[in-house]
Amino acid sequence: MPISSSSTTSPKTTTSPPPRRTYTGFLSDTDNAWGAVAENGASEQLGYDEDEDEFGLPSISSMRRKDQRIANKKGKDAGSARPELRNGNSAPGNLATWAMDNGDVAEVRAIPSYPSAKAIEGKILRPQYKDILRDPANSLHLISHPPVPPGATSKELEAHSARTGRINKFKKVLQASSINLPELRDSAWSGLPSEVRAMSWQILLGYLPTSSERRVATLERKRKEYLDGVRQAFERGTAGSTGPVEAGIAGAGSAPFAKGGRGRGLDEAIWHQVSIDVPRTNPHLELYSYEATQRSLERILYVWAIRHPASGYVQGINDLVTPFWQVFLGQYITDPDVESGMDPGQLPKPVLDAVEADSFWCLTKLLDGIQDNYIHAQPGIQRQVSALRDLTARIDGALAKHMENEGVEFIQFSFRWMNCLLMRELSVKNIIRMWDTYLAEENGFSAFHLYVCAAFLVKWSEKLQRMDFQEVMMFLQALPTRGWTEKDIELLLSEAFIWQSLFKGSKAHVRQTSGGNSGVLNL
Repeated sequence: MPISSSSTTSPKTTTSPPPRRTYTGFLSDTDNAWGAVAENGASEQLGYDEDEDEFGLPSISSMRRKDQRIANKKGKDAGSARPELRNGNSAPGNLATWAMDNGDVAEVRAIPSYPSAKAIEGKILRPQYKDILRDPANSLHLISHPPVPPGATSKELEAHSARTGRINKFKKVLQASSINLPELRDSAWSGLPSEVRAMSWQILLGYLPTSSERRVATLERKRKEYLDGVRQAFERGTAGSTGPVEAGIAGAGSAPFAKGGRGRGLDEAIWHQVSIDVPRTNPHLELYSYEATQRSLERILYVWAIRHPASGYVQGINDLVTPFWQVFLGQYITDPDVESGMDPGQLPKPVLDAVEADSFWCLTKLLDGIQDNYIHAQPGIQRQVSALRDLTARIDGALAKHMENEGVEFIQFSFRWMNCLLMRELSVKNIIRMWDTYLAEENGFSAFHLYVCAAFLVKWSEKLQRMDFQEVMMFLQALPTRGWTEKDIELLLSEAFIWQSLFKGSKAHVRQTSGGNSGVLNL
């Protein structure tokens, strides 16, 4: 089963731009393979360890190995740097490769540490959570509007009234016996109130039926199907140890290699990469540091990967599940802002089971529409990178020309934008707001995302045109979006909508920045 290689190379730091490489040349050089490994092993400075994150986040083990290599260079005997295993034998230098070849992956990985469970800080489980589990529409009548604060200004009164009216509008749409999907899409484009977001997303993705009569039975069936899938997947690797699996989704075994020996029933390559990527998913957010969260994400990603052998697990998919997990968890808590202040492991198991199953199915729906991004050679991303380059030339010819002159290839920075849907560039909260619009758009995660990326790049045009190659690359790898708010996202989406309105489906003559010829581009 193919799995994303972590051997993507990074550009060397130089004082002058590298020789210009055309995008066509890049594709021919790689023969449609994104991560060709250098012969006889890649340089440490250019390549990634096998458990390295392709998009800039190193693994703990690779950082430890890097520290060890530095120590070796200072004169320590290289042989003494090899760690001793519990059985007293010395492991080869590349621990991850040795582990995959010689047995239990957990044998050479440190026991993970998690925050201590603590009392929920202002995050209260809804008393009616069982009703919401049965039918998300039961949460609609629980929505209460906070009173207007004393001494509120006219602007604050207007904002309060607008928000109340907007929530009531969504309630009316969602409480209908047959939901008007076009009306829901039109309303969701401008953003969904947090109180109705979970149910709206599930309907917009086609996970929940628009008919209220079918909703309860559909949820029950799909959640059971996922639970059965988890049992089937993990029982293969934990023969003779069915207790955790029989306990249900939230209690399913999360480290099958540790309990079932080598766990040959599981796909070890997939599990190995998933178990490495999950702990470094959103490491800056408390919610994702808890064991309950990480175990849940591991199961979702592993089950998805084995059900989609054309792609398997690809780095970046771990990011895409988190908005679903966060939004769906929030519907059972009085405060939907769940990024901090609570340990999900303290919640009832049926709640975690439902959050996990719903997240799995919605991730599946999303990826079904962009699966070309993750199959062998990732042709969907190839097309999007090429289209982004041409679209930028139409929108901002000066920027496109400057990047060409500096030897900056679009693949060098926009691959991550397409693979992770900008989740490495923006906060999860801002991504959630962006996905409101993506779900309302036809082909929002593919076609519309291209225009969002174009608007995102052009936003920095003035700064980028004053930078050389190295400065451009450093800037685009760490864009200053930390302080962005929902207003910034809405402005970005509006600009993307304008570009889409102007260029989508048009046949325009594009001036080639490398010469005087022109060509026809369909966007």
